[in-house]
Amino acid sequence: MGSPEWWLERLWAQLEDRRKYVDVMRTYYSGDHPLPMITEKARPAFQRLLKQARSNYVGLVVDATAERIQVDGFRLGDAEVGDEEAWRIWQANRMDVNSDLLIAEAVKVGRSFALVAPNPADAATPLVTAEDASQAIVAYEPGSLYVRAAGLKAWTDDWTGDLMATLYLPDGLYKYRAPEPKKGLGGTPRWVQREVAGEAWPAPNDLREVPLVEVQNHPDLLGNPHSEIEDVLDVQDRINKTLIDRLMAQEYSAFRQRWMTGYEVPVDEDGQPIEPFKAAVDRLWVIEDENVKIGEFSATDLGPYLESIEADVQHMAARTRTPAQYLLGKLSNVNGETLKATESGLVAKVRQRCRPLGEGLEDVVRLYLRAAGDTRDLARTEVIWHNPEFRTEGELVDALVKMSTLGVPHEALWERWGASQTEIAQWRELREQAAARVMDGDLAAMYGPKPGTGADDGDGG
Repeated sequence: MGSPEWWLERLWAQLEDRRKYVDVMRTYYSGDHPLPMITEKARPAFQRLLKQARSNYVGLVVDATAERIQVDGFRLGDAEVGDEEAWRIWQANRMDVNSDLLIAEAVKVGRSFALVAPNPADAATPLVTAEDASQAIVAYEPGSLYVRAAGLKAWTDDWTGDLMATLYLPDGLYKYRAPEPKKGLGGTPRWVQREVAGEAWPAPNDLREVPLVEVQNHPDLLGNPHSEIEDVLDVQDRINKTLIDRLMAQEYSAFRQRWMTGYEVPVDEDGQPIEPFKAAVDRLWVIEDENVKIGEFSATDLGPYLESIEADVQHMAARTRTPAQYLLGKLSNVNGETLKATESGLVAKVRQRCRPLGEGLEDVVRLYLRAAGDTRDLARTEVIWHNPEFRTEGELVDALVKMSTLGVPHEALWERWGASQTEIAQWRELREQAAARVMDGDLAAMYGPKPGTGADDGDGG
């Protein structure tokens, strides 16, 4: 127990089991939902309609949440602005883009991962990579939801087709490989050591802690994160079932079907029936036989199907706190205050989700700053999140002006405005330069210009 082999087998089994959940959430998000259920006899005839009877509302739920969660920087200790070194390493690893992928994946399937590693080419800029939830897993110390005991990354090598695995423990990095089982990733691999040229086995872990970090969305007290769409998959299935029912009604009974009795259909020379009735605005049907009767069936009313779908969509919107106009596309003559009220639930949810997501991202920043040799106290690392509220420019400016009268620092106001940490640093420097010029002007007015500034300070020639 606790050996590298024990951890490898344990984490591999857990990762295999977790992939099922990840795959379900991912396929629903992409719109590849299970086909709606109809009777087996009708399935071949309606196969074409079945593929059309899927409308991806759960994908909108994920996107509406993830698009409002954006990292603007990181603040250390009592600093008023974002830390330049933390942001430099973040951007050097393209994490300003990859963090969006990490967050969207966590919202979609419940978790994502980031891996920190030394950079052989530049020790001051450690490497940070985003890792997929189907390829990575982290185990925590008993009784803790945050102290990482071990981590595993496993994937299939594109060139050889073999399974590759790297086990991350505080005392070292253990690398393995195995021929891919015949049943794919579902079998039990036969792991052997994977030797890397010029590298010891196990490879040293200079950080002395697990460098694989889990970024969690909406975790519970047992440490299990959850997808944003986990509890509305049944609603999505219900919508798809209503859609196939509507399509079948639309295909076969949404138009008035006519019937005729007592009429003998004429045939041509080959015995093929001739269609004598062709409807047009300039045609008149005439039947001389008084025994012939004509009638029509009423068309199926599609209104109840549409109302049922709308009711389910509104249920999904309420359960996920997604504004209904996002899912239904209905919005007209709405003022700013009403729009803000409709989005208040989503904004509150996003702010709540930012806290557990931020814990993982803060651990990533602490790790790579330590790997870069940073000796500062990194315990008080904080993510600077972009404001999730969408407000008009006039509303925002008015609010910021009022906040400034209360003595709120300019840096905080710029952050609320939506400026990046780079812009804030530039504006702060410009403000200091302007203040310095004003100070020089005041001193010159009181005591005269500084010697050597070009003013007349000599003998008056």
